[in-house]
Amino acid sequence: MGSFSIWHWLVVLLVVLLLFGGGKVSSLMGDFAKGIKSFKKNMAEDDASMEESADKPTGTIAGPGGSATKEREQTAAR
Repeated sequence: MGSFSIWHWLVVLLVVLLLFGGGKVSSLMGDFAKGIKSFKKNMAEDDASMEESADKPTGTIAGPGGSATKEREQTAAR
């Protein structure tokens, strides 16, 4: 009752080929390969866009000499 031998897997493969036919199995594997290629391509594009967005800041923050500080100083002086 251990693991399946190579003969078991060959019988399973033969039954699958008889049920689905060679054409359906090969087209299914071709579609599967296209899906994997598309996934890899999109992951590479996502990594590139993430690297580009990491270089650019999303917004601006007024520093110590920024306009927000000057406005507060002008308001306090009045």
